[in-house]
Amino acid sequence: MNARSGLLIAAFLVATPALAQTPPASPPAAVPAADADVMPALPKVPWSFDGPFGTFDRAALQRGFQIYNEVCSNCHSMNLLSYRDLSALGYSEDQIKAIAAQKEVTDGPNDQGEMFQRPALPADHFVAPFANEKAARAANNGALPPDLSVIIKARDGGADYVHGILTGFTAPPAGFPMSDNMQYDLYFPGYQIAMPPPLADNTVSFADGTQPLLDEEARDVTTFLTWASEPTMEERKRTGAKVVIFLLAMTGVLYGAKRRVWSKLH
Repeated sequence: MNARSGLLIAAFLVATPALAQTPPASPPAAVPAADADVMPALPKVPWSFDGPFGTFDRAALQRGFQIYNEVCSNCHSMNLLSYRDLSALGYSEDQIKAIAAQKEVTDGPNDQGEMFQRPALPADHFVAPFANEKAARAANNGALPPDLSVIIKARDGGADYVHGILTGFTAPPAGFPMSDNMQYDLYFPGYQIAMPPPLADNTVSFADGTQPLLDEEARDVTTFLTWASEPTMEERKRTGAKVVIFLLAMTGVLYGAKRRVWSKLH
């Protein structure tokens, strides 16, 4: 070891205790929880349609449609649904005709070659609130309200995500920078959403007497949107259950046949 190496080692040994005693750097100033990269976990809701044998609550579906019809349809379309599809919710033919007739659709041309307005029929698709995308953006400060036909399937988290968005509006943390015309939502990516809170306690008056609290309204409209995203879910689950039962029975039959055929060889 030469003299230069010895000097370097000595310097290191002298400096090490000083480094060990150096106070740690001050922690960074506290930042709002919303600045974290990880979003808070969505609240898990026990949905009636969860699981292999889950079904839709018809009363909840009707309340959810009422919320969509009275509140959500002012901004959001559901272009993949027709009014006659509401028969699956338990509405009668006369009720569906009355619901459809509350809306007007553009039809034509007539004998004079002109388009005209008429009351919607059960065969018509849900009437959209805006004529086109530009009209929708102009009415919503540049934001485009998404079509809700398959929103449950289109969003990671599904029903829990939509329920979380509807119930997650709150005041922003102190110091959190908010953009113009934006609302703070705890479960929306980035925490800023252009949609004002659509629901609150007593937003609607349910015909069946259910108390219209915020969480109940959010659950009901989410149930309706889940049905809209997959209206054949119950049929699919029933078919799956029948297939499983058939396969179990066939397994038993084949196992018995195997035992009988091979029994003489043992």
